[in-house]
Amino acid sequence: MISTAPVTPQRLPEEFERIYGEHSKFIYRTAYRITGNSEDAEDAMQTLFMRMLRRELPPDFNKNPRAYLYRAAVNISLNIVRDRKFCSPDPVPEDSLPQAGSRAEEQARETLRHAMAELSPKAAEILILRHVHGYSDAEIAKFLGTSRGTIAVSLFRTRARLRKVIRARMGDHV
Repeated sequence: MISTAPVTPQRLPEEFERIYGEHSKFIYRTAYRITGNSEDAEDAMQTLFMRMLRRELPPDFNKNPRAYLYRAAVNISLNIVRDRKFCSPDPVPEDSLPQAGSRAEEQARETLRHAMAELSPKAAEILILRHVHGYSDAEIAKFLGTSRGTIAVSLFRTRARLRKVIRARMGDHV
């Protein structure tokens, strides 16, 4: 059982390293799928684990640490994508652009990332668990402590919302 007290230097080597070792790949993969690049995914993961070091863990952390860390990673990653909207990217030299097919694909991914950033964190969590990590509705329900029916309805509504946001962003091109 994990203590909910702040991780102190005395506890750091054992408990923190164990938590990091068990969950870091999953957290990174989640953050990468949301942010779309490794630097932002690493930043999200680092932010999450640094917050764990600085703060007390909530009492429900012991019930399902993976779900807690997942939710935190989704929220941090969505914030990174939202913040990115306010920064203009550096211009890319023409000779370093990828081929036409992959450029269109990357633009579609970026549109999807920004559309996902407009979803609620809970909706984004469920969508990512289903379509990125490949969990079934039943597995997501167990993971998040809810019913399978709630997950199915949420996924249906979230997909509809996502389509609407993407259509609004892309206009008649969808």
